[in-house]
Amino acid sequence: MKERPSAAGFVVLIPARYASSRLPGKPLADIGGRPMVVRVAERARQSGATRVVIATDDERIADAARAHGVDVVLTRAEHPTGTDRLAEAAALLDLADSDIVVNVQGDEPLLDGALIARVAQLLAERPDAAMATACHPIEDADEAFNPNVVKVVLDHAGYALYFSRATIPWARSGFAGGARAIPAGLPLYRHYGLYAYRVAFLRTFPSLASAPIERFEALEQLRALWHGYRIAVEITTGAPAPGVDTEDDLARVRKLLG
Repeated sequence: MKERPSAAGFVVLIPARYASSRLPGKPLADIGGRPMVVRVAERARQSGATRVVIATDDERIADAARAHGVDVVLTRAEHPTGTDRLAEAAALLDLADSDIVVNVQGDEPLLDGALIARVAQLLAERPDAAMATACHPIEDADEAFNPNVVKVVLDHAGYALYFSRATIPWARSGFAGGARAIPAGLPLYRHYGLYAYRVAFLRTFPSLASAPIERFEALEQLRALWHGYRIAVEITTGAPAPGVDTEDDLARVRKLLG
């Protein structure tokens, strides 16, 4: 694609699939009279994005988006990862290589628009990075040792060195003998799955070979690190609002937004 000057700001893309193993059809789950994915789009608009677009392979989700005045693009159904779906959406929208896209998951109706903006701004300020994301300090021992909580280790300049489900960095003395108290000063961060990408990298990502560390950890972002791409990380304070994975999550969000 021919390069052209990037528009000011950034674009939010919201990948949304109807299928879900734990909560089928959750993008269309009603929250206070609007589908969840529409609620997510409304939050994303608070970030100041120049455009917010839902990317889906399902006509039901597309119809719901249009009915509520939200832009939508229909993508293929067979994408192996969400990043591949974003790459197709960026092509359908004819975005420039230098544009910045923020991936907002369609099951996070409590997401803070200011955090979206900060991650986009971080990438804009780091021309040597292909991606940007966010994390927050872990203070709870259950989070620290939970393999479902993804951790990230940073270098001195705030770039990701590694993402893992393991407890990293490991405090050799502090955790000796099975101790579970987090030592003071341990730079232990929980990764938050919000990503900003340069569109040029989105076009490249589907052609990158899957990495062994990605397959074992089941963490897609490790493919970028494996192939030498840099990921800038925003350190936030406090834990971001939880997403919706279960009926209990949905009930909690309905109560908060009802």
